[in-house]
Amino acid sequence: MKNRTVWHYLLAGVAIIFGAATLKEGSAVLFFDPVARANAGNFVPFVLWANTIAGFFYLAAGIAILLRSSWAFKLSAAITIATAFVFAALGVHILLGGLFEMRTVAAMTLRTAVWAAITFAVLKIKNFSRSTL
Repeated sequence: MKNRTVWHYLLAGVAIIFGAATLKEGSAVLFFDPVARANAGNFVPFVLWANTIAGFFYLAAGIAILLRSSWAFKLSAAITIATAFVFAALGVHILLGGLFEMRTVAAMTLRTAVWAAITFAVLKIKNFSRSTL
């Protein structure tokens, strides 16, 4: 726990909370809650599946950041890149006339921005382990 800054806790907290919320909401629509599914409107299944699965990686990244693991940056960067690809695929889906909700576009904008910011912060923050896996 030595040399941890408030930034480690803040970044880890954001990632973990984001991951837990993503898993809760995505799982509710996909598996558990018919009301949530109905309220989701014209959700895009591949976006919902990708984001729900990504929730597990968000949790792992949060833990890696908290533990100052050497792979925290790589995982955060991979999440950012994967999110950007899903966002681009959503754009293609929309351009091809697929049904969607504007809140999906807003959510993907937020996800991409949050993970880009986390990745940048992890890159810049000091006191991450320099050891390799």
